Amino acid sequence: MTSTVRRAGAFALVGALSLAVPLMDRLFSRPVATVAAGAPFLAIAAVALALSDDSAIFELFARPGDRRDGRLYGLAGFALAIAVLSAFGTYAGLSIPAFVASVIVLSGGNLAAHAARDRGVEPFGAMTAFVAGSLLAGTGGYLAAAAILNHPTALPRVVFLAATGALIGALVRSMLFERDDPVVLLAISLLLWLFADLSIAVSATGITAALAVTIALGYVSYALETASIPGMLTGVLLSLLTLVVGDVGWFAMLITFFGLGGLSAKLRYDRKVKRGIAEPNEGARGSGNVLANSVVALFAVIAHAASPRMGAVPEGLFLFVFSGAVAAAMSDTLSSEIGGLYDDPRLITTFEVVEPGTDGGVTWQGELAGLSGAALIAGIGAVAFDLGAVGIGVVVAAGLVGMTVDSVLGATVEGGFVGNQGVNFLATLVAGLAAGVLAITTGTIAV
Repeated sequence: MTSTVRRAGAFALVGALSLAVPLMDRLFSRPVATVAAGAPFLAIAAVALALSDDSAIFELFARPGDRRDGRLYGLAGFALAIAVLSAFGTYAGLSIPAFVASVIVLSGGNLAAHAARDRGVEPFGAMTAFVAGSLLAGTGGYLAAAAILNHPTALPRVVFLAATGALIGALVRSMLFERDDPVVLLAISLLLWLFADLSIAVSATGITAALAVTIALGYVSYALETASIPGMLTGVLLSLLTLVVGDVGWFAMLITFFGLGGLSAKLRYDRKVKRGIAEPNEGARGSGNVLANSVVALFAVIAHAASPRMGAVPEGLFLFVFSGAVAAAMSDTLSSEIGGLYDDPRLITTFEVVEPGTDGGVTWQGELAGLSGAALIAGIGAVAFDLGAVGIGVVVAAGLVGMTVDSVLGATVEGGFVGNQGVNFLATLVAGLAAGVLAITTGTIAV
């Protein structure tokens, strides 16, 4: 066993101590439990900072940077993050099993990833090991904490939460420095607390099918190089949430965008390279691009799950927000990737001819491709949800609004205070809002 695996195992043991938090919550009243929950980890952090750099414990936990500094900052940061989050969660009455799962998802996943690397596994394989190890460890941690608290549990729901935590952990680690445990732990905890608080019905068949479908699609997207590892993880996470929190119809719209959007980036890639308009990394989309185009849709899915608590929200509102945002993302992607292959684009604000690839430049071929993309998403929505003629028109119109907003922003503000990903986000946001407003004003959904 190498030192990196031993170190990961030691961190996993520290993470397992989070099981003391539900015990404290069960034994003491909330004010006392709040203090008691974080105390052991504050003690670990203090010891970590006080240890001599020639001790055996220092050698066990030390990362390369710790050896340079002569202090166990990695262990101290990990323990402090657990202490703060455990105290906050206990005080606020948030799900303690979800918190324990968050800690063990991270520490168990790290151990699995290091063990895979120790055997010479490539980065994709190590990431897969992290997700698999996190899923198993998080499920076990949640069930153990729930047992200590005598809380009823449904295994499919626990697996869903653990899988969500595993994917968000892998994503944040791939986007940031993977040893930044406090940031990763914060991201996992906040998301799991959110979903633990929502009334999401998860069946054994549903979570099994959702995991199988999303994992298969993630592997295909990576194998076909339509997405980088972070981009693939983002797509898998969004697909899982859409399948479980929404349903198959929501997922069908999202996966159509992911699939066709990714393939369109590779369409005549060599020609795009010569024109200077090609996506980097052979057209593989990264997490920033995927998130910028999908975060509004993700919000709509989560808001749909929370809508039973929002008595004044019209039924079906967030379905149209979701559909409009996805239609805009599809419309803009196809118009850019296909329209960029044609000559003599015109700037949308002045209609003067500009060079291919100029921000805000449009061609009639690209506009037609964008219209087709929006119509495709609307058609899927019509089949899945029986939107009706007016509903289809609402989704198509929202998609075109988003595509146009993207072009206008590209011609006016992109490259200054707003980058390409920011423009994509704003365009999908406007499209989602437009779809919601149009659905209400046209009477497509009842107020």
